[in-house]
Amino acid sequence: MDKKQLLLQKIQDNIKEYCDQYFDFSFNSANPQVHLHEPTTGGDEIFAAVETMLSTYTTMGKKVRAFEKQYADYAGTQHSVMSNSGSSANLLAVAALANPFTPNYLKPGDEVIVPALSWSTTIWPIIQHNLVPVIVDCDINSFNLDLNKLEKAIGPKTRAIKLVHVYGNPCNMDAIMSLAKKHNLFVIEDCCEAMGSFYDGKSVGSFGDVGNFSFFFSHHISTLEGGISVTNNFDLTETMRILRAHGWSREADEHQKYVKMYPDIDPRFIFINLGYNLRPTEVNAAMGQHQLPKLNALIDNRRETAAFYLKSLAKYEEFFQFQQETPKGKHVWFGFPIILKDNAPFTVKEITAFIQQHHIETRPIIAGNMARHPAFNLYQHRISGELSSADTVMKKGFAMACHHAVDQGAREYVVRVIDEFMQQYATKNTKKLAEAMA
Repeated sequence: MDKKQLLLQKIQDNIKEYCDQYFDFSFNSANPQVHLHEPTTGGDEIFAAVETMLSTYTTMGKKVRAFEKQYADYAGTQHSVMSNSGSSANLLAVAALANPFTPNYLKPGDEVIVPALSWSTTIWPIIQHNLVPVIVDCDINSFNLDLNKLEKAIGPKTRAIKLVHVYGNPCNMDAIMSLAKKHNLFVIEDCCEAMGSFYDGKSVGSFGDVGNFSFFFSHHISTLEGGISVTNNFDLTETMRILRAHGWSREADEHQKYVKMYPDIDPRFIFINLGYNLRPTEVNAAMGQHQLPKLNALIDNRRETAAFYLKSLAKYEEFFQFQQETPKGKHVWFGFPIILKDNAPFTVKEITAFIQQHHIETRPIIAGNMARHPAFNLYQHRISGELSSADTVMKKGFAMACHHAVDQGAREYVVRVIDEFMQQYATKNTKKLAEAMA
């Protein structure tokens, strides 16, 4: 072993020693806290990042390509394109489908159906490309697009559906793909909360024209920041690669085709399309290569936590409504959402304030009903029908942690705190509860 290898070994050993001593995210009953998110990365990923930085080869290159292949294999697709965030993955997907390189591409004024219960950067790329978002309500049980309302939203200008697998619960892809085929619509899958989710044995993201995932800190696995788009369409892949980096051709598989077409231009800088700079780094990819093999085990823990909550809190089903896993689907539980029913005699603010006083973090479910946010006053959009279910989720919903580090101690503590809230509320509000349950 030469001096360089010895130094790297020392660094790796020191990182392992540090993580072994300080990376304990298990529940501590002496200081009870349940955070919404905890790191999925450990010594292997940190050393991979450090080793990559020490190599000085940090700009997008071979490790990114290797991780793209690794992720496409996991998702069961032919291609994938990594980017610097899940939001950028969403942007690239829309940009590619709205680009003249794509046959029958989306054009300004075309409509794209989106769920009301979603995230800002699910929808902003649509507006940024002068397309018109058509906002459709969610199903109050699955939280995904309401299929009964979806087809009613399709009009003469509708060209695409951009769906969200909410909190990792897969949409009914049989129904959606059948509808898309019937009306000749593009399908974009926002899977940023749904990494590792499957429908009928097939990875979400692999059904539509393109599917997008996120590697942000709070998601199922992390590369610090990062995202990835998966597809079986080679031409769409090439367009996303070109758009990802300035609009030049040099990251495209068919780069030599453009070199021959434009022999008078320096082959390193042939700009053949518009573009952004949405590139990930080699550091992100190096971490992803270690994270991806851990994904299934991390998901198993999330599913165990959700099952525990569903069983333990079923006694409050008079007042609580829980998200229902889609038939044929594998839910990966980005968080654990709860909706207060109309007869609940307490508010979301009351129960979440109590929970948070006991150091259990909560949050809204995604962004609630995106149509109710003030930004929509600035841009053209269309609301199809009423959005009562998304309004209910926004007004009466909240979510708790359901990540890989929620162990049995944390699960039992969360349930104990909710039990305590219900008992205290019952004592203080016996009459009110009796009236609600009558």
